[in-house]
This record gives sequence, C-alpha cells and structure tokens, in this order.
Amino acid sequence: MKLYRMKVPAIAHDVIERLVAEGMIEVTGEGRPEAELDLVAVMEEYLRRDHELRESVREHMARHSVPYDQYGKIRGQVATDMGHPTGDDVERFLARQFVENFMLSRWIDEVFADDKDLYKAILDILRSHNVDERALRDEAREKIKNLSEGTVDYELALAEAMRDVKKRHGLIR
Repeated sequence: MKLYRMKVPAIAHDVIERLVAEGMIEVTGEGRPEAELDLVAVMEEYLRRDHELRESVREHMARHSVPYDQYGKIRGQVATDMGHPTGDDVERFLARQFVENFMLSRWIDEVFADDKDLYKAILDILRSHNVDERALRDEAREKIKNLSEGTVDYELALAEAMRDVKKRHGLIR
C-alpha cells in the first residue's frame, strides 16, 4: 500500500465513522474530530518516516555509487534497518497503530470490540483506500505512447504524465 498525504483525512474519517457505526468504538460528538486527528497524526508520522527512508536510501546510493536499478533492493535493506514497514506491511502497521491509539486516546470513550475485530475492520477500510498504482502508470503511459520507451525523453514525459494523472485523481496537489 502506498499512503498518499491527500487521502489521510479521508482515511481517518472513514475509520472513525465505520467503527462508530458498527458499534466497535464509542466517540462523543465533540471528540470525533479529535479522534480523527489522532489517526491523522499516526499516518503523518508514518509519512515523515517514509520520507526519512527515501532520503537515507538516496544518501546511501550516492555515497556508495550504487546504480539506480538497485533502488528497490537498497530501500528494502534500509527499511529493515530502520524498522520501517513497506509494501503490504504498511496497512498492517497502520491498523496496529490505530488499534493501539484507540486504547490510549482520551477522545475514544469506549472500545467494545476485540483487537482482532478492530484490526480486520481497519484493514478493510485501508484497503478500500488503496490506489491501483499499475492503473495510474498505464494511464500515464497512454498519454505518452508517441515516445519510444527507454529514452530520457520518455522517462521525463512519464514522470510528468504520472504527476498529471495523480493530480487528476486527487492524490497530490
């Protein structure tokens, strides 16, 4: 799962809304915005650490003259060293963090569901907000199909097309 900053408030809202509607947690009206902000803070911290990870990978690759085609491998190694979740582990990490937050938050009045039930419900919500990156790439490629793959012009045009597609889908500004 890739977490987009623009989706963070919607995810937080949906988690609180659904869990309250299903009677899994109780949140009084005035505490609801604050409970959502607690979840936003969890996701913002994840995004901050993810940015830190990207910077560490770039520095490592520059320091050791590692070619860019090794980015994924190096990112995995650095993420493991940092204890930072990547890929499918992101949604599980966030779900665990949300459940822990419910137990500590002063804005959550009561938790009625078991941890595992909360965890499953939160995973469902996170997965419903997952973005199909492959579809975005395909849409961007369709916009630049007149360029030859593997060229510098193609790569630059693809990056620009990806930005346009993500903007259109409300994932970035």
